[in-house]
Amino acid sequence: MAERDDPGIIGRRVQLLRTERGLTQKQLAEPAYTPAYVSTLEAGRVRPSEEALRHIAERLGVAYEELATGRPAHLATGLRLRLTDARRTLATGEAEVAAEQYTALLAEAEAHGLDAECAAALLGLGECALDTGDLATARQRFEESEKRLADEPLPVRVPALRGRAVSHYLAGELRYACYLLESAIDELNKGGLHDPDALLLLYAAVIAPYMDMGAHARAAQAAEFALALAPQVGDPALLARMHRSVARTMIAEGRMAEADASLGKAAELYRQLQIRTELANCHWMRGYLSVQNGDLERAESELREALSMHTAQRATLYTSQVAVELADVLHRRGKSDEAAALLHGVLGDLSSERGAVHSAGAHRLLGIIAEDGRDTETAEEHYVRALSLLERAGAAGDLADLCRLLGDLLRRTGRIDAALDAYRTGLGHRTAPGTTTLGPAPAHPPL
Repeated sequence: MAERDDPGIIGRRVQLLRTERGLTQKQLAEPAYTPAYVSTLEAGRVRPSEEALRHIAERLGVAYEELATGRPAHLATGLRLRLTDARRTLATGEAEVAAEQYTALLAEAEAHGLDAECAAALLGLGECALDTGDLATARQRFEESEKRLADEPLPVRVPALRGRAVSHYLAGELRYACYLLESAIDELNKGGLHDPDALLLLYAAVIAPYMDMGAHARAAQAAEFALALAPQVGDPALLARMHRSVARTMIAEGRMAEADASLGKAAELYRQLQIRTELANCHWMRGYLSVQNGDLERAESELREALSMHTAQRATLYTSQVAVELADVLHRRGKSDEAAALLHGVLGDLSSERGAVHSAGAHRLLGIIAEDGRDTETAEEHYVRALSLLERAGAAGDLADLCRLLGDLLRRTGRIDAALDAYRTGLGHRTAPGTTTLGPAPAHPPL
């Protein structure tokens, strides 16, 4: 039940409603109470019991909750239903329309002091901002949502915390994203707060930054824990997200059939739930899987489908990221001019603060294309730019490969000392595979 206002506010509310209805204090009080009691209540000198407020609410013809809190009856329930509608709008890929719905709901929830509903609206606004690629706004909304829930247990705060970590990850801040997620996992497991939904959400989210950092052992362990938790979770959208994330670790381990099956489960769940953004991401991941399998024709088809869906939904950051991976496939299929045009078309949407790993991937591929065309100066510029982006993001797995490309280019142009420096840099990022330099791995869940 919602917390009541203080006696003074309740008293003024009773007096206002009584006079609006033309009732005397005696008429309001009878038959259970005296006019003197009503007078004392209206003056704010007594804290009325629930029984007394229910009696007065009935005499005034208003709901008890409205009299006690000033909120219209069933307001919170109505807001929660409309929040569900906004989530459905976002799921269909209409992030801008959903943002308008969430903004209106936030204003209404704030006007009536409904913190839980405010937090839910802010969480939705953060997800909308992620879909449109506005990472600074996304981070701010997730932080505001967490603050609204500051007094709630950690499992309640996890969706907002996960959103904040994802916004840092997409901005290229891989280590900080891992830190946020690992800290929450540690607190849940060590504190005995074994909430399967919260843990699954965190384990699914931490896989991507682990993989980009080259921490494959930790990613595989997170996937193992996520799969073990899955039978305890009933939310189909959460299970679909887990299957899509886990598929990436399976691909890295060469378990292609299992990865394809996992992506198939995720895609089917997303189709049933009509969550178009995540369904597009399943096509994206299936394209990546096909690349690893050497089926470039299928990879191109899947990535084009993902690109088309994200473009239609105006998911600009995801569109740019998919375009980089499609360009790589086009280059491998001998369509280098089309690949270069695609990369130049999206490079302005990517930066060190927005999709850093894919921005580096675009520069790397443009460097390869330039080198194929014997333009070594342009190739070197792209490689150096990519190196700077990856070093800032801490993407160790991609760094080693890029250093090899740069070293080979420098060696072929006669700069042996510079080439050796590039090779050493690459080797330095291969010295500790499977670690994040963040210290011990999080505590294991009590499975």
